[in-house]
Amino acid sequence: MPIAESARLRIRRLRDDDAPFIVELLNTPGFLRHIGDRQVRNVDDALRYLQAGPYASHARYGHGLDGVELKAGGALIGMCGLLQRDALDAPDIGYAFLPAFAGQGYASEAAAAVLRHGRDVLGIGRIVAIVSPGNAASIRVLEKLGLRGAGGFTLPGRPPGLLFVPPD
Repeated sequence: MPIAESARLRIRRLRDDDAPFIVELLNTPGFLRHIGDRQVRNVDDALRYLQAGPYASHARYGHGLDGVELKAGGALIGMCGLLQRDALDAPDIGYAFLPAFAGQGYASEAAAAVLRHGRDVLGIGRIVAIVSPGNAASIRVLEKLGLRGAGGFTLPGRPPGLLFVPPD
């Protein structure tokens, strides 16, 4: 059952059988450069990542990272969802896509659907985002979603990032 949908995409919970996809996605150059190395090198690592990350987040907060698949054909192309971080007063939206699907509007489409779901279904009033300063494509996505830059922000144990917030 989808969590959210858009014209071209279906957003659904990640599953154990998505582990090979997780290995591929988390080891793309863009993921490693802009998000970081999650030390996921094989299916067993991916299953641990799913358990400790998306599954645990959904169980604890009612939201987390989800799989993004094409409606046409059902191919899993990325993940998108809301992350709850101790260092933030609101959930932040996160997304990552396989390189073959970059530059086609999928990140904007999926993130907009997740934002709508967060507001309309989950009742979350404020959703923010953190982005790597060098990630121009993600900055454009966040601006397209109506978020605005609010300065630097560093999560504990992570490189400096930029915080994006909804308009006042």
